[in-house]
Amino acid sequence: MIDVYLFSGFLGSGKTSLLLNVIQELKAAGKTPAVFMNEFGNLKVDSNSIEGEVPLKELLDGCICCSGAEKTEAQLQGLLEENDHIDVILIETTGAAHPVEALDAVYSPLFADRLQVKGIVTVVDSKLWINRDTLSPRVRALYMEQIKHAHLLLANKIDLLSADELATVTMELSNFNSSAPLIQTVNAKLSFSYIENVLKSKKNRTSEAVISGAGLPLSSKLITFSESVKMDEFENWVKSLPDTVYRMKGFVPVAGTKNPYLFQYAYGMVNWMPEYVKMEPRLVIIGEGIAEIDYNNSAKY
Repeated sequence: MIDVYLFSGFLGSGKTSLLLNVIQELKAAGKTPAVFMNEFGNLKVDSNSIEGEVPLKELLDGCICCSGAEKTEAQLQGLLEENDHIDVILIETTGAAHPVEALDAVYSPLFADRLQVKGIVTVVDSKLWINRDTLSPRVRALYMEQIKHAHLLLANKIDLLSADELATVTMELSNFNSSAPLIQTVNAKLSFSYIENVLKSKKNRTSEAVISGAGLPLSSKLITFSESVKMDEFENWVKSLPDTVYRMKGFVPVAGTKNPYLFQYAYGMVNWMPEYVKMEPRLVIIGEGIAEIDYNNSAKY
């Protein structure tokens, strides 16, 4: 399985600097990194900095999350199919992306047995943290969410702070997300080996990959189907699940049909779409406390 690292952070925080530093270190170690960049707008800006020999895919004029999820899946699939060997995939989201929603596209049933998401590294502009009250309420909320859901925090641009400001930033960020180690950086310089060790997980992505942040444990779980289901029975089962199930996506085999249906669930709404090619019957669930959920072992309605 290929390890995946998600680099998050607000506009101008230093994500691309971190990305370039990590790429250089991985190449020096003889490893092959691949890069997926989510640009905001339709011009190549940050991606022009990536050297040509590094496998690269871009999502322009859209967001890796929400409506861009399908495009993201297609680009990731292309990245995997076009390259014989990849050791690590580095995903840099746009500064306007919510990190947890960005994971939705990566946790696709298409890649369930190929990608292992190791965690979210969020780069924080330390000066902006001090001045966060100058942001509009909506923008500030996104900025805080990016920090809240990090597994590793980089307090970047500390060279622009006074000693008192640095102490304040360190204390406040540590209190805001107490579960994420906090590292002070200049130009987002941090060794990949350190990131790798911090985010190392003993759990297998295909069973349950824990992505915890700020005391809010999110996890993903892969369910495979041993037999076809009836649509109404399956929907009743979905309705019986706890509110802590946030997202479901996959291919569900439906009785009387040739190919599994594409099934999606979000915010209490279900959606079925017929597939014209035979896909592997499996479903990815994202939520909290979902370890025991399994349709195959549940009481059928």
